[in-house]
Parts: sequence; structure tokens; C-alpha cells
Amino acid sequence: MNMGDVFIRNAQCFGDHPAVRFEGHTTTHRDLFSRIQQLLSALDKRGVQRQDRIAILSRNCVEYLEIYGAAAVGGLIGVGINYRLSLPEQTVILQDADPAVVFFEDCYTDRVDALRASLGPAVMYVCISGPDGAAGPNAAPPPSWSTPYASMLAAGADGITTLRARDDDTFLLIYTSGTTGLPKGVMLGSAGQLEQTRSQAISHLASQTDRMLIVMPFYHIGGPTELFTYLITGGTIVLHRTFDAVQILDSLAAERVTVAHLAPTMIQMLLDALTHHACDLSTLHTIVYASAPMSVALSRRARAAFGPIFMQIYGMTEVGLGSVLQKHQHVLDGPAEQVKRLASAGQPYFDTDMRIVRDDFSECAVGEVGDIWVRSPALMQGYWRRPDATAAAFHEGFLKTGDMGYWDDDHFLFIVDRRKDMIVSGGENIYSREVEEALLMHPAVAEAAVIGVPDPQWGESVMAVVVLRPGAELTLDDAVTHCRSLIASYKKPKILQIVDIMPRVASTNKIDKKTLREPYWRDQNRQIA
Repeated sequence: MNMGDVFIRNAQCFGDHPAVRFEGHTTTHRDLFSRIQQLLSALDKRGVQRQDRIAILSRNCVEYLEIYGAAAVGGLIGVGINYRLSLPEQTVILQDADPAVVFFEDCYTDRVDALRASLGPAVMYVCISGPDGAAGPNAAPPPSWSTPYASMLAAGADGITTLRARDDDTFLLIYTSGTTGLPKGVMLGSAGQLEQTRSQAISHLASQTDRMLIVMPFYHIGGPTELFTYLITGGTIVLHRTFDAVQILDSLAAERVTVAHLAPTMIQMLLDALTHHACDLSTLHTIVYASAPMSVALSRRARAAFGPIFMQIYGMTEVGLGSVLQKHQHVLDGPAEQVKRLASAGQPYFDTDMRIVRDDFSECAVGEVGDIWVRSPALMQGYWRRPDATAAAFHEGFLKTGDMGYWDDDHFLFIVDRRKDMIVSGGENIYSREVEEALLMHPAVAEAAVIGVPDPQWGESVMAVVVLRPGAELTLDDAVTHCRSLIASYKKPKILQIVDIMPRVASTNKIDKKTLREPYWRDQNRQIA
């Protein structure tokens, strides 16, 4: 079986059940599969071949889901393009992916017109405009060099196509953020993604009656992984194009949402909005957070507002499955070893093999920090057209994540840093996340990032970059005194910078430490990645 079978089974078993709720419109599982078949038939007629790339430059919409569905059923490779990237960045990705078709939302017409010059003459362009691909009253007509999505769909015949997926197909090509170099296309296989979906559905206790709110973009792994976790059960997706805290709160209430997938920064904004915008969230039984760790301080605040409904998943695009901290494992009050696990990434998924190793590849002892390696059926097939990078990423079937961490006695995983973010000061290893956790326990601090900056005596010094809560104040002495009460003195920040907003990686919304470090290391002989 492969990912395409999810759509086929849903149409057979849950045909009249809502598959997607989007901007007031409902698409049933039967209608969704019918439109997927029509799209596949139209692509087949246009000469698209199995394993051709079909790229999408769009915000979340039903058409995006249909295009991914066509890739799953027909053995094509879906390539989501980050709409936040610049023209040169998008050009690099599209040239590398070499798509046969580029689907684009009409608001990106000018951008796609500019991109066309860098792509081959055989590329087909399909314009998505208005709800369900039909031109709305204020929509501009599609450009002459493109085909309207609605016309494309109408040209297809329901169920008539030669395109059929195979289990060993590549299903998605998701590009890394490129924070350490040029972006790499992560090849995610159809069979591997099906295994990930099964395991994640079990860990989530996903049900056909669930209504999962997704606002994470589909070009990023966070959107598709939760999408398929709930589609495999025949559930309903409540889809949003963008994140607005008040709108999301209203949607959670009006759509009777049961599960939501959110980044920690989004959870913080919801908490702030709840102080002046109360609503009924009684149907919400699970909030899954990922993309970045949630600080202990934020976790306590979130649980006080929403209740014991939080669940953390740890993974990455290349790995997929990693570990999960279940709702009942978020312990605020109890034995110290259980409360401490609030800062962990949980325990490995079933059928996910994780190792923590020393530099000589030997296994670390409990409590000893080392490099985290992962092996599972959901691992990437490799980097697109990058055999050297693929070989470098693996060791004996394990993917080297680049994260560092340690186990406790019950195999809970504690992630202390990215290897490239570790600070070495006076011969001591200082893990930025530990210092950030301490800073975030201060009532004045809303966000914190800790980086290493050049120090002529110690090699590197600890620098804290923080965003303060409204009306709050913080001095370096305040920060040092606070951190000394929680962590060893040598880990305390020596430099404090207060900023209004953190730079973020466009594809993941994570704090961009490369940008924070760059001014300090620009003229140094040693460069930090």
C-alpha cells in the first residue's frame, strides 16, 4: 500500500463525511477523491509522467490538498514552494526540482512570471484563483501563458488515467531551509510516509470523528504530516491559509475543533489573545506542538489556560518520526524526575530506533550528551540529486540529525542543542537551549535566543538576545542573577541584547541564529555555521 490508498479508502468508506472545511466550504471525502482523479486524468492527457515533479506556489487551500492527493494516487512528486522566499531563493529550488508543472495561486502571478525565464520552455503553468479554482468577483484573469485550474480540472475524466503510484515512489520533495548552505530537496517516499502516518495516528489516538485544525503551511513538513495523520482515519481537516490568533480562536470554537497543530510561538499568541477574547474551546482535547521546543515557562502557562491537552512531537524533515511526549507525560507537579521531563522531547515512537553516540560512534551512557541518530521506516530516501550529501547524512542506516542530547533512566530524550549551536567557552561546552530555558523562566522575557560570540580570552562568550514582555525591563545584571539561580555560573550570559522582534527562518518560523551570529563572526578567521 502507499499514500494514494488513503484517499481511495476514504472515498469508499467515508464518502459523505467532510474531508476539508475551508473558508466556510465543505469538501467530502468522495468529492475530494473525484477531483483528484479528474486532475490526474488532465495531467495524464497533457503528457505528465509518473515521478514528474509538480510544484505548488500557494498558501494553504483545498487545491493544494488535491494536488498532493494527485501526487499520492498517481505516483507524481509534490513540491511545495515557500511563498515567503525571495525570487533568487525560489529560482534555485525550482531549477533544482525541474518541475513538469507549476501550480500557483493568482496572487503570485507576477512572481511566477519572473520565475518563468529561469525554467524550461516545456513547463506547464496552472493558475489557482478564487474558491475551488473558480475566478472570484475580484480576481484578475489568469495570465495567457497559464491554464486556469478550473479548466484543467474540467478537462479530466473521473477515474480515467494511466498514472498509478508504486510503493517505492518518491511522494514529496520538501526543501530544507538552507540555513547552513543551499537548500536540499528531501525525498520522502510514499511507503515511508504511510508508515509515518500510521504510527503518528496511533500516538495521537486519531479518530474518524476528529476535526484537526491545520494552519502550518503545506510546503513545510508540519502541514502534511498532520494532514495525513488525520486523513488516514477518515477525519476532517479544518484548514487555514494564515495564522491570526483571534481568527484561530473563533475557528476552534465555531468548527468544534478537537485537535490542533501549532508552533510554540502560535500557542503564546493564542494565550495573549485569550486575555481579551474568550471563547468556548470545550471540544479541543489535543494540541500538538512541534517545529521548536516549548519552554517550561510557556508550557506551564499554556496548561493553566487550556488544561492537560498538550503533546509534543520531535522530528525533522529527513527523519519524520522521532519521539513523542504524550499528554499524560506533561507533569507539572509530582516527583522531580517526572516534572523534569516537561523539558524533554519524550520517548521514541514505536519502530523508531534512536541512538545517542560519542564522536567515536560508541553509545553514550545515561545522562551523557552525544549526537542523536535515528533509523525508522519513515526516513527520507535521500537528498534530491545530491548523492554526496545523502551519503554524508547516514551511518549504517542511521540518519545523523545534527541534534545533541541525552537519555534519562526511562529513555526520555533531552535535546540540549544543535551541534552547530553549541558554545565552547574556556574549554567548557555550553548548550544554548539550557540557557534559553533559564532566561524564559524570568517574568520579563517573552522570547530568548542564546548564541556564541567571539571572545579573545575564552574563545566564545555567551550572548543572550531577548524580546521582552510589554512594559517589562531587564538588565544584564538581572539576567545574570536570575540564570545563576537555575544553572551553573559559567553558563550565564555575559552580553545582553534586547530586540523588538527575532529574525526567523522563513520555512520553519524558527529563530534564525545564523542571522543573529553573522555580524559578530563576519570578520573572524573562525566562522560559526
